[in-house]
Amino acid sequence: MSPNSSLSEPRLSDTLYATDAVPAHRRRAYWRESLCRTFGAVDMTVPDEVDRGTIRTSPLGPMQVVTVDGDPLRALRTRRLIAGSDNDAYVVVKLLNRGVARVEQDDRDAYVRPGQLFVYDMARPIRMTLPERFQTKSLVLPRDVLGLSESELRQITASPLGSETPLGGLLSPFLFRLVDTGATYPRRTADLIAHNVVDLLQTLADERLGRAGAETPSGARVSLLRIRAHIDANLADPDLTPEAIARAHHISVRYLHKLFQFEDITVSRWILQRRLERCRRELTRRNAAGTTIAAVAHRWGFASASHFSRVFRATYGVSPVEYRNSAHA
Repeated sequence: MSPNSSLSEPRLSDTLYATDAVPAHRRRAYWRESLCRTFGAVDMTVPDEVDRGTIRTSPLGPMQVVTVDGDPLRALRTRRLIAGSDNDAYVVVKLLNRGVARVEQDDRDAYVRPGQLFVYDMARPIRMTLPERFQTKSLVLPRDVLGLSESELRQITASPLGSETPLGGLLSPFLFRLVDTGATYPRRTADLIAHNVVDLLQTLADERLGRAGAETPSGARVSLLRIRAHIDANLADPDLTPEAIARAHHISVRYLHKLFQFEDITVSRWILQRRLERCRRELTRRNAAGTTIAAVAHRWGFASASHFSRVFRATYGVSPVEYRNSAHA
C-alpha cells in the first residue's frame, strides 16, 4: 500500500497485515509481500519459518504511520528496485522500539539501539539488518514536504538520534505515541497534527545540518512543541492561562503569543481546542455513560458546565449529551 499523498483524499481506515491469519506454508511469502507493500520493493531475507508478524498502517494527513512487529530480517533496496518502483519519492522516519538494527545508507553504517530513531530515503540504496525479533514505529512521508534539497537529505540519513539529546528526548516518545494513535483522529485534527510533525522533522533536519538556533524558525518550533506538551499535560488545571504558561517557560507573554502565530491561532484558542478534543474523546467511551457532563467538563479544566456545553455545540454542532448518545448508539 502506497502512502496517501494528498490532503484532499478521503481518510482511510487501518490496514492490517498479520501472519497468524495465513496458513503456515504461505506465511513467509505473505510477510515479504506485506513489508514490500508498506515500505517499497526490497530484496528481503526472512526466516524460513515466520513465527509471528504484524504490520498496522494508518493515514495521517499526507503521511502514513506504521507499526511493525516481526522476526529477524535483512532488507536491501537496490538501484534496480528503485528504478522499477512507483514509491521512491518517500522518506521514512523510524523509531526502533524493540530489538537492535544496522542501517547503511549514503556511506554511513550505523547501529541503532531501542529508543533511537533514524531517517532513510527510499530514493537511494539502503541496507537494513534486524538480527532479532523487533518492533518499529515509522512515519512514511513524501520527500517534498520536508523542503530539503538532495544534498541536505543525504546529510541526515542513517544517523541515529537518541533520547539523550534534547530533540531526541522530545521526538522519540512523541513519535511512539503518534503512531499508536494515528487512526483515532478526525480528519481535520489529523491534518493539523501532520503539519506540526513536518515542522518538527524540519527542526530535526536543521539541527543535523547545524543551522538551528534559538531565534530561528526551527528553534521557535522546538519551543512551541515544548509548550504544547506542557499545555496537554496541564489541561485539567482551570488556571492554565497564557500568563501561567509563559511563567513556566521563562518567556514573556508577548513572545508566547508570537510563537503561536506560527499556527495562526491564539494561545487561549489552542487550549480550548485541546480541552474540547479531550472531552469529546471521553464522551465516546462506553464507561462515560454514567458520568455527568459537568464532571467531564471539570475534569478537563472547564470551570462552567454551561460554558462547556455552549462551546462544544458551537464546535461540533451538537450538545455534549447528544454527542455521547449518538456515539454510544
